[in-house]
Amino acid sequence: MNQRSDVSERKAESATAAEREAAMRPAVDVYETARGITLHADMPGVSGDGLTVQVDGDALLIEGVMALDVPEAMESLHADIRRSRFERRFTLSNELDAARIEARLDNGVLTLVIPRRAEIQPRKIKVRMA
Repeated sequence: MNQRSDVSERKAESATAAEREAAMRPAVDVYETARGITLHADMPGVSGDGLTVQVDGDALLIEGVMALDVPEAMESLHADIRRSRFERRFTLSNELDAARIEARLDNGVLTLVIPRRAEIQPRKIKVRMA
Protein backbone atom coordinates (compact mmCIF):
# COMPACT_ATOMS: atom_id res chain seq x y z
CA MET A 1 0.00 0.00 0.00
CA ASN A 2 2.82 2.33 0.72
CA GLN A 3 4.10 1.79 -2.81
CA ARG A 4 0.75 2.84 -4.30
CA SER A 5 0.81 6.01 -2.23
CA ASP A 6 4.27 6.87 -3.61
CA VAL A 7 3.10 6.31 -7.19
CA SER A 8 0.05 8.53 -6.65
CA GLU A 9 2.20 11.28 -5.18
CA ARG A 10 4.64 11.06 -8.13
CA LYS A 11 1.75 11.29 -10.62
CA ALA A 12 0.39 14.31 -8.78
CA GLU A 13 3.83 15.93 -8.75
CA SER A 14 4.36 15.32 -12.47
CA ALA A 15 0.85 16.64 -13.26
CA THR A 16 1.61 19.77 -11.26
CA ALA A 17 4.93 20.18 -13.09
CA ALA A 18 3.16 19.71 -16.44
CA GLU A 19 0.54 22.31 -15.48
CA ARG A 20 3.32 24.74 -14.58
CA GLU A 21 4.95 24.16 -17.96
CA ALA A 22 1.72 24.47 -19.96
CA ALA A 23 1.08 27.97 -21.23
CA MET A 24 -1.44 29.83 -23.32
CA ARG A 25 -0.31 31.41 -26.58
CA PRO A 26 -1.28 35.08 -26.58
CA ALA A 27 -2.86 36.46 -29.73
CA VAL A 28 -0.30 38.61 -31.55
CA ASP A 29 -0.67 41.13 -34.36
CA VAL A 30 2.52 41.89 -36.33
CA TYR A 31 2.95 44.98 -38.48
CA GLU A 32 5.92 45.67 -40.75
CA THR A 33 7.06 49.08 -41.92
CA ALA A 34 10.19 50.33 -43.64
CA ARG A 35 11.54 51.23 -40.18
CA GLY A 36 10.95 47.84 -38.52
CA ILE A 37 8.38 45.53 -36.92
CA THR A 38 5.69 46.25 -34.33
CA LEU A 39 4.08 43.44 -32.31
CA HIS A 40 0.90 43.76 -30.24
CA ALA A 41 0.41 40.79 -27.88
CA ASP A 42 -2.77 40.33 -25.82
CA MET A 43 -1.68 39.61 -22.23
CA PRO A 44 -4.81 40.18 -20.09
CA GLY A 45 -4.24 40.17 -16.36
CA VAL A 46 -0.44 40.35 -16.68
CA SER A 47 1.31 43.11 -14.73
CA GLY A 48 4.75 44.54 -15.35
CA ASP A 49 6.13 42.37 -12.54
CA GLY A 50 4.79 39.21 -14.16
CA LEU A 51 6.13 39.99 -17.63
CA THR A 52 9.41 38.85 -19.19
CA VAL A 53 10.70 39.80 -22.64
CA GLN A 54 14.01 38.17 -23.60
CA VAL A 55 16.19 38.05 -26.68
CA ASP A 56 18.75 35.28 -27.06
CA GLY A 57 20.52 35.43 -30.39
CA ASP A 58 17.73 35.52 -32.96
CA ALA A 59 15.07 34.16 -30.56
CA LEU A 60 12.51 36.48 -28.94
CA LEU A 61 10.63 35.09 -25.92
CA ILE A 62 7.57 36.72 -24.38
CA GLU A 63 6.36 35.28 -21.05
CA GLY A 64 3.70 36.57 -18.71
CA VAL A 65 2.02 35.34 -15.55
CA MET A 66 -1.54 36.46 -15.01
CA ALA A 67 -2.73 37.32 -11.52
CA LEU A 68 -5.92 35.38 -10.82
CA ASP A 69 -7.35 36.91 -7.66
CA VAL A 70 -9.80 34.64 -5.85
CA PRO A 71 -10.83 35.77 -2.37
CA GLU A 72 -9.73 33.42 0.41
CA ALA A 73 -13.25 32.58 1.51
CA MET A 74 -14.27 31.51 -2.01
CA GLU A 75 -13.54 28.43 -4.07
CA SER A 76 -13.71 28.41 -7.85
CA LEU A 77 -16.30 25.93 -9.13
CA HIS A 78 -15.71 26.67 -12.81
CA ALA A 79 -12.96 28.51 -14.65
CA ASP A 80 -12.76 29.22 -18.37
CA ILE A 81 -9.08 30.02 -17.94
CA ARG A 82 -7.19 27.09 -16.46
CA ARG A 83 -3.67 28.31 -17.11
CA SER A 84 -2.26 31.51 -15.75
CA ARG A 85 0.87 31.70 -17.91
CA PHE A 86 1.37 33.08 -21.41
CA GLU A 87 4.31 32.21 -23.64
CA ARG A 88 5.17 33.00 -27.24
CA ARG A 89 8.43 32.61 -29.16
CA PHE A 90 9.54 34.28 -32.38
CA THR A 91 12.60 34.05 -34.58
CA LEU A 92 13.96 37.50 -35.43
CA SER A 93 15.33 38.34 -38.84
CA ASN A 94 18.98 39.40 -39.00
CA GLU A 95 17.72 42.70 -40.47
CA LEU A 96 16.30 43.67 -37.06
CA ASP A 97 18.23 45.41 -34.27
CA ALA A 98 17.38 43.37 -31.16
CA ALA A 99 19.48 45.68 -28.96
CA ARG A 100 17.05 48.55 -29.57
CA ILE A 101 13.72 46.84 -28.85
CA GLU A 102 11.22 49.07 -27.06
CA ALA A 103 8.50 47.44 -24.94
CA ARG A 104 5.34 48.92 -23.42
CA LEU A 105 2.51 47.24 -21.48
CA ASP A 106 -0.80 49.12 -21.52
CA ASN A 107 -4.16 47.70 -20.39
CA GLY A 108 -3.13 44.10 -21.01
CA VAL A 109 -1.57 44.73 -24.43
CA LEU A 110 2.19 44.36 -24.81
CA THR A 111 3.62 46.45 -27.64
CA LEU A 112 7.11 45.70 -28.92
CA VAL A 113 8.77 47.97 -31.46
CA ILE A 114 11.74 46.27 -33.12
CA PRO A 115 13.63 48.61 -35.46
CA ARG A 116 15.60 47.49 -38.49
CA ARG A 117 19.37 47.83 -38.25
CA ALA A 118 20.49 51.33 -39.26
CA GLU A 119 22.32 50.11 -42.36
CA ILE A 120 19.15 48.32 -43.57
CA GLN A 121 16.74 51.24 -43.06
CA PRO A 122 15.87 53.35 -46.09
CA ARG A 123 17.67 56.65 -46.25
CA LYS A 124 17.28 59.73 -48.36
CA ILE A 125 20.23 60.71 -50.47
CA LYS A 126 20.80 64.41 -50.97
CA VAL A 127 21.47 65.37 -54.56
CA ARG A 128 23.88 68.25 -55.15
CA MET A 129 23.30 70.57 -58.06
CA ALA A 130 26.26 71.09 -60.41
